[in-house]
Amino acid sequence: MDPCHSGSLLAFPHDLNDFTFERVLDENPNFHSLIVLGTFPAPLSTAQPSDRNSVDRFGTQTDSCGESTDGIRLPAILRIERTAFSSTFTDHLSTGIVTSTKRIGDTDIYSWWHGWLARKDDIPDVKITVIFPATEVHIRKYTKQERIMVTETPDLYHEVVEPYIDAFPASRTQWVRDVLEGKSETGSVLCRTSRFLILPDMKWDPSWTDLVALPPRHHGHVGMLEEISDRAYSIAKERWALPRGALRMYIHYQPSYYHFHVHIVHASQDGTMGMAVGQAHLLEDIISMNSSYNAEQLRHSPNILSELTLTYGLGSQHGLYDAMVAAQVGTEEYASTIAQAEQILRAFV
Repeated sequence: MDPCHSGSLLAFPHDLNDFTFERVLDENPNFHSLIVLGTFPAPLSTAQPSDRNSVDRFGTQTDSCGESTDGIRLPAILRIERTAFSSTFTDHLSTGIVTSTKRIGDTDIYSWWHGWLARKDDIPDVKITVIFPATEVHIRKYTKQERIMVTETPDLYHEVVEPYIDAFPASRTQWVRDVLEGKSETGSVLCRTSRFLILPDMKWDPSWTDLVALPPRHHGHVGMLEEISDRAYSIAKERWALPRGALRMYIHYQPSYYHFHVHIVHASQDGTMGMAVGQAHLLEDIISMNSSYNAEQLRHSPNILSELTLTYGLGSQHGLYDAMVAAQVGTEEYASTIAQAEQILRAFV
């Protein structure tokens, strides 16, 4: 057994206590979440433990255990969020799970308290998502930002958006290909067909249905989209006894990563930014729009979305923000309006 990394996960070999905090990127009191930027020591060497004083793939000098010997640290993002109450929480209410309380106010029949809970293995306090090493793209994405609505015509897509998408290296979506090819997350896959698979999202919370469907390529074919919907409902009924109509299925535009995928969540789940008007488009609406195409239109363009003018929200840290703002009709007037809007928004933050 490796004495340096006994039982460690090589993909992330650090203890969270190794994290050094730098600054808060964002916080959301409505969703009880906090996103912070900091650093961890540079990754462990890929060299054999016997290769003393080797240099790892990041150019970092390492000792025989692969630990950084020159103090180099790399950026990391932690997303910390309060977890939902487990299904067993109410069973503990009368057995001392609330260890102490403090009254903070009352009026008439109402009173308010702060409470502290006892530790329970099945009731974790927080969920922590780690992104390491974090790139500048990750940092921009998770930094609090003002949002504006932009309008994208088919011409703007070809002139601005498509080159932006094509500029991403294939490595950005290598993890998607690994999942599709069965190289990772094989135990999580709930459904696999020749055209797509369905598996829990990386932000999976068992208290909610939170799945994602990944086709191998971007298809505009109605048949595949309808099959995704049918399979999703079959899984939801079999695993969670959810009836038809209990799911909300949608795609993002702009998405977090550019490989076509469908998000599948419980219809009762409270909206997040990703489910907001201006980013989320219901799968059923996309199926309906594409179904309205006749045979001649389908020969010309297999996907009606490529012919539409779309309006959507962009954050000021998004890579498309400057180009799309500059491309809007009446650039100077538009930029002035945006600056005024941002100033007003900051006054309320």
